[in-house]
Amino acid sequence: MKRTLLTLFSLLLLGPAVADEGMWLPCLISQRIGDMRAKGFRLTAEDIYSINKASMKDAVVLFDGGCTGELVSPEGLLLTNHHCGYDAIQSHSSVENDYLTHGFWARSRAEELPNKRLNVKFLVRMEEVTDRMAAGETAEEIVRKAETEGKGYKAAVEQMYYGNQQFLFLYEQFDDVRLVAAPPSSIGKFGGDTDNWIWPRHTGDFSVFRIYAGPDNKPAAYSPDNVPYRPRRHFAVSTRGVGEGDFTMIYGFPGNTQQYILSDVVKYIAEVSDPMKIAIRTGRLDIISEAQESDPALRIHYAAKHASIANAWKKWQGEVLGIKRLGTYEKKLRTEQRFVEATGDDEVLEELRKEFARALPYYYTRELLAETLLTLPYAYTAEEKADPIFAKREATERALWRQAFKEYAERCTMLNPLAEFQAGVEQYGSPADYADHIFALAVDDPGNAEIVALKEAIKGLNTEIVDALGTRSLRNFNSAWMNELYARYVAGLRRWAAAEKREGAMFPDANLTLRVAYGSVAGYEYADGEYHKPLTTLDGIIAKDNPAIYDYDIPQALRDLHASKAYGRWGVEIDGRRTVPVCFLATNHTTGGNSGSPILNGRGELIGINFDRTWRSTMSDIEFDPTICRNIAVDIRYVLMVIDRIGGAGYLLDEMTIR
Repeated sequence: MKRTLLTLFSLLLLGPAVADEGMWLPCLISQRIGDMRAKGFRLTAEDIYSINKASMKDAVVLFDGGCTGELVSPEGLLLTNHHCGYDAIQSHSSVENDYLTHGFWARSRAEELPNKRLNVKFLVRMEEVTDRMAAGETAEEIVRKAETEGKGYKAAVEQMYYGNQQFLFLYEQFDDVRLVAAPPSSIGKFGGDTDNWIWPRHTGDFSVFRIYAGPDNKPAAYSPDNVPYRPRRHFAVSTRGVGEGDFTMIYGFPGNTQQYILSDVVKYIAEVSDPMKIAIRTGRLDIISEAQESDPALRIHYAAKHASIANAWKKWQGEVLGIKRLGTYEKKLRTEQRFVEATGDDEVLEELRKEFARALPYYYTRELLAETLLTLPYAYTAEEKADPIFAKREATERALWRQAFKEYAERCTMLNPLAEFQAGVEQYGSPADYADHIFALAVDDPGNAEIVALKEAIKGLNTEIVDALGTRSLRNFNSAWMNELYARYVAGLRRWAAAEKREGAMFPDANLTLRVAYGSVAGYEYADGEYHKPLTTLDGIIAKDNPAIYDYDIPQALRDLHASKAYGRWGVEIDGRRTVPVCFLATNHTTGGNSGSPILNGRGELIGINFDRTWRSTMSDIEFDPTICRNIAVDIRYVLMVIDRIGGAGYLLDEMTIR
């Protein structure tokens, strides 16, 4: 009976990984290479990751601390998403030079634009250090020793499987990264928030940067004397195209998944956390959208903020729907029940539930703070106020302060509200009136004792939360004790997997470290009788084109190109018509951080740039459903066509290895 229950449990817990679920550590990819080759991969594990010779890892970077990018030339040329480069593009934009609206195309390297605080990191190596730490060596000692190995080296020790394993990640960081090209937002952000997370999709979500180094090809601060970086490896670009069923591999830095969380946590996410955050962000977006519609300068100023707020806002909506549709809470609960039945050990789950219940008010309050009081600047700088746009911003900023104070006052129900905040509300009559007062201080007198006291109170509450949970990281709703319990729980799951000869089926949660995911090009059944094909084309862009709507008003050059059908080598025949592929779907397991990741074919050639998931896939951070979970990529042929025919920057293609 116990053996039968164990088998059922293993199938329930581990079964999906035999499909296209999983984010695998590159240094251990040899454990998956047999499955990859069976599905169409033609290279070796050492082609993916090697420290002895150049490999694919040397063509992949962590871009700006939260996205992925890939090298596509021997002269440091880098592709990532338009939305990953959005802050940099916005920082160079003005009403007079509106690169967000009209795009930017450097005509020579002298025109490439430097970017403050933008960096990329190459992985030098990863190695397990579990035994070293068990022997008494600290993470700080391991990091310090590794960083002395080379110029520009940065290191971190990261936990896998809730601390059952520890790995050192050693990076080489380059700080001179220059903007080379960006399409107009009506291409790079085509469809805006309306199409975000949606399929069919027609977004040319790419931007082009170049990495610069010192004359020794090592990291160097920005200097006009720097030269294009010469990478150990860059990706060849394939224009052969993709078809349903073709092998795909994604190589990138996924940010966070929560595959092994408790059922109670799933219920909290779906019923409390996500709905609260969605409601608050809806209010913020309404305020910002109204401002953007009123003035072109405000549209540019708030563009990146609006996009950042809206991205997670829409993702959470899909996540809630997906969790409820799949019955994820009930599945987790059944898994936990089988765990107890199979092992007779109910202590770890009982302790996990008790600790989650204790920690819940602190999680909730920290999330509420992050969506309200912590979104506000408590001082506007002299430089900001000297900008002519500041006068136009004041009404919007005041409204955002009012909304944040109101939401905090109404929703702070699990822990007592800040005493300083409560006193301010009572003194000035309402959260809105108190917000007006503090906003005025932030503009005119940010050193005032009253605003300083409020900031200190917020800081103090954060400290209280950290102390109560025993950790600064609230990732995956952890506390120090809960992390220990999860470590024990996940260790048990892994032992069972090994007993079932399925030890390779459990992957460590994503934590912004380099991972490999693989699958195939595939459509899916969106609803009963409604199948979504995995490829979109330029014809779909023309069908959506609407000059009256900013996000759908495509450049006239794209309309003219479609009318003439003068696509050159970028045109293909699809269903008897000549067109250009734009986006495609695949079954790769992705999450935030995978934005900008290279999509590779079985030969290791670049066929697309990952930029999104379908709306019904956003619960894949918690539960991956192979029948509908799909990542969305921009087809590399559309990227090349836009660079060539819309940007007139065909010289960039001359740097690339195009097959």
